[in-house]
Amino acid sequence: MSTTEVSTGKRFGRLIGRVLQRMQPPERLPQLLPRPEEDAAVVDCALYVRGARQPGRPAFADAYSAARRRRGGFVWLGLFEPSWAQFTTIAELVGVDEATVDKTMARDRRPAVERRGDVTVLTLRTARYVEHAELTETSEVVDTGAVTLLIGRHFVVSVRHGGAGALSDVREELQQRPAVLAQGPWSVGFAVIERMVEVYHDVATRVEQDVEKLEETAFLRHGGCDVQQIYQLKRELVEFKRAVLPLQPPLRAMIAPTSDLPAGLRQYFEDVHGRLNQVVERVASYNELLDSILQARLAQVGLDQNNDMRKIAAWAAIAAVPTAIAGIYGMNFEHMPELRWQFGYGMAVGIMATAMVVLHRLFRKSGWL
Repeated sequence: MSTTEVSTGKRFGRLIGRVLQRMQPPERLPQLLPRPEEDAAVVDCALYVRGARQPGRPAFADAYSAARRRRGGFVWLGLFEPSWAQFTTIAELVGVDEATVDKTMARDRRPAVERRGDVTVLTLRTARYVEHAELTETSEVVDTGAVTLLIGRHFVVSVRHGGAGALSDVREELQQRPAVLAQGPWSVGFAVIERMVEVYHDVATRVEQDVEKLEETAFLRHGGCDVQQIYQLKRELVEFKRAVLPLQPPLRAMIAPTSDLPAGLRQYFEDVHGRLNQVVERVASYNELLDSILQARLAQVGLDQNNDMRKIAAWAAIAAVPTAIAGIYGMNFEHMPELRWQFGYGMAVGIMATAMVVLHRLFRKSGWL
């Protein structure tokens, strides 16, 4: 076989190989980009260096890598109801164990602060006041959710569940305070707690208005509040109290001298702790006032029922007089007084009417009617 024939055969073989390669399905590449629903869970991701946000919105992995290389740098990733797979990927990147992932993804957790290795897990309960035209036995007054912060040396990951407690405004306000932001990842923890306590104050003020309305209508004879309305507001207040009261011990632990809190933020946390104590006192006073209103309303309901029973008994006694007389004369005995007297009927009716009038006056005088 000549050299020309060999060369032609090789070219023909390469052509056949290219055709077969194009006919094969393309190789599936690993999914490096997030799915659309997972990308929607990312509220914002920003790199901060010495109190200033760096331009752009990088991917978390790139921002975290850059933060570790920059002095005074950290990244804040905000997530809203992420998928389990997405958050697990992020947790592996920052070195968070599976148990911490489980706790972070749980929606109903009490406020707490835990140290897990090099990561601090800060859990808060969010709250918001639900507008309502009037308070009924099914009105929703307070809506609560949860936000968990994973705070490390160069990162903060905030995971929020529920409609309450959006953190976009918190991020914008914190970026206007570079001196605080320069304190590092714990500045985000302070800003989030500060916003939660501010919201608690607002919710407490709005709940106070509902309590005052109940107090005003509790003793009205007509159109007053029902016991079910008081119970409903008390249940909503208990839900709000579960978000506020358990936050005191974690805040107290964070401002303790032995905590890892940056010295520049300790005064800020102490101020927030003082405002939180004010909310706790307000919530406790509302709860006691609702208890008093409930007891007073129950007593009033019992008194009204007692008055109704006395009225029923008085009218029954008045009706018993003509019933008794008519019953006696209805026995049809042959020998009865005044049975054949022409004025006997009138006398019997007169006695009935007189007795009824006298009893009515006596009952009115005694307050039964």
